[in-house]
Amino acid sequence: MIDLERIGADARAAARTLAVLDAAKKNQVLRMAADALDREENQAAILRGNAEDLAIADQNQMPAGLRDRLRLTEERLHAMADAIRDIASLEDPVGELLSETTRPNGLRLQKVAVPIGVIGIIYEARPNVTSDAWSLCFKTANAVILKGGSDAIHSNLAITKVLRSAIEAAGIDPNVLQLIEATDHETTNRFMQMNEYVDVLIPRGSHRLIQAVVRNASVPVIETGAGNCHIFLDASADVAKAVPIVFNAKTQRIGVCNACESLVVDAEVLSTVLVPVIRKLQEMQVEAYCDAPSYAAVQAAAAAGEGIDMRLVHAATEEDFTTEYLDYKISVKTVHSVAEAISHINRCSTGHSESIITEDAAHAEQFLNGIDSACVYWNASTRFTDGGCFGFGAEIGISTGKLHARGPMGLRELTTYKYKIYGDGQIR
Repeated sequence: MIDLERIGADARAAARTLAVLDAAKKNQVLRMAADALDREENQAAILRGNAEDLAIADQNQMPAGLRDRLRLTEERLHAMADAIRDIASLEDPVGELLSETTRPNGLRLQKVAVPIGVIGIIYEARPNVTSDAWSLCFKTANAVILKGGSDAIHSNLAITKVLRSAIEAAGIDPNVLQLIEATDHETTNRFMQMNEYVDVLIPRGSHRLIQAVVRNASVPVIETGAGNCHIFLDASADVAKAVPIVFNAKTQRIGVCNACESLVVDAEVLSTVLVPVIRKLQEMQVEAYCDAPSYAAVQAAAAAGEGIDMRLVHAATEEDFTTEYLDYKISVKTVHSVAEAISHINRCSTGHSESIITEDAAHAEQFLNGIDSACVYWNASTRFTDGGCFGFGAEIGISTGKLHARGPMGLRELTTYKYKIYGDGQIR
């Protein structure tokens, strides 16, 4: 049985050593770790581990979207290393003076950003999270305990070994990064109850995983959401913008939380905008699950010889409108106003990312203000919901909660604050 008490105690002790590191030292360690990930021999070891995970994934018939999340390549490893370098180049939020006031009695109060302490990450088949999570936590002087899933265990072990070696070579306690090697549910449940050692848990993965952590953890949780992301094609949508935006949001990477899973379409543009969008999506064999009006419009286009393959078009069920497919599938819902679109999306969304395609500025503002999601776009792909795209470096996750953090969580979201009070003999 994994000794979680020892792991927790080691993480707590390591976190205290991080608190005294200055930004220059932390950045040096991050760059050493990035260089280690870029070394040919280390990449070979990581890719061997990933190949083991992919072989098991094939045996278990893992869905294409999840397999894409799991797969590593030399290019993706270089991107992971570059993400660490990007974090090293960012301003260090630790120690930042957030506010300062002087009370009438002469007490001077400073509100200062400080590390959270020990952060636990529970995640599934995304080995890049291993390096992203550690680098963000290290930059903010937090120790991190990682609990990956069985699907990526060999990849995670290999990545962690490379990073810990670089950390130790820099003279830092390697226990600032620890990976729980057991993948069973009992160990995960025990980890979620480690209030003495873990300050906050951040789950990353499927809706089922996230909700399991939210329900079972006694450690405070920052909820990162699954992504049933919507794009609304308004009555004034420009088809020249709608087609590439939807195509990018749906097909660039199907296994990510910011991919578009649902189209909402004003009835006025079913033939003029939706049909070209569906035709473009079918280039990637995307299956559309349509409500009755949208199905009829697409069927009519097919009958008119407009290049629609009805084998890829199906009648939607109510379940389709709340499903995060992580696959070459998309749902289609017809509405008759911006207000109806907002109502449908707020009811079916996971609160992640939504977009409106429109040339009507008033409709855009109505949508931007009315949608209750972390990120809301006008005439842009939902794929931009990402720490790197927002200028945060890599992200620890996309928070769909409303307390402490919302949207892409970068460095600032991994800090808390304390008050430093300067007196000169005052008593109460």
